[in-house]
Order: sequence, then structure tokens, then C-alpha cells
Amino acid sequence: MAEVAVHVVVDGRVQGVWFRAWTRQEANKLGLRGWVRNRRDGTVEAVLCGENSVVDDMVQRLHVGSPASRVDNVTVSPANPPAEMAFVQKNTV
Repeated sequence: MAEVAVHVVVDGRVQGVWFRAWTRQEANKLGLRGWVRNRRDGTVEAVLCGENSVVDDMVQRLHVGSPASRVDNVTVSPANPPAEMAFVQKNTV
């Protein structure tokens, strides 16, 4: 099946609440590749790549977020496939 890649920006209380590590854990469970990182504006961004239905599943999980987070908005746009062969957590930009 063909892979799809999306860029996701998550807004809300998503920093300091284990959101990046949770995202990495969930993405790895689903077999996705890509990355997640904090942004200095308080949001979290990620690139998710995998089978369409699996990427959609992960996007739905991001709407809920980690147990301590509060997700206010999730913006999804098309992306180029990431260079990463696994799902990794990156430094803040």
C-alpha cells in the first residue's frame, strides 16, 4: 500500500506534559516513521508517515493527546516523506 505523509501542528497545553514522548510511543506502536518536536511558540509539530489509515488513526490520537495534555487544535497538511526510517523525537525549534 502507498505511504502518505502529513505535517501536524498541535496547539493547547502540549508542552511539559509528556506529549512528545507519548507521541513517539504511539507512533512507534503503529509502525509510523517521522518525527515530533516542540516549537518555541508553545505548539508541538510532527511529521507522520505510513499507510493512510494508520496515519489517520494517529491524527485522531493527537486530537486526544497524552493523559496530562489539553489539545485545543490540530492542523494537518500534506508533507514530503521524512528521511527518518523510524519515529524520533527532535529538539525544540
